[in-house]
Amino acid sequence: MATVFNILAILVMVAVVIVLVRGLVNMMRGGSGVTSNKLMQARVLLQAVALALILLAVYFTRK
Repeated sequence: MATVFNILAILVMVAVVIVLVRGLVNMMRGGSGVTSNKLMQARVLLQAVALALILLAVYFTRK
């Protein structure tokens, strides 16, 4: 079970990096502030999901 959470956590962390890079590119190109805000909100949500998955993986590894 912990392996599943590890894999999901890695996938979500990759998604965080993708959203972060998209946000940085949007800022460098002088893109819309609304788009930057939405990307930042998505990044924070993905980070929370990644943290929850990591904690679940640790919990199931200790059992």
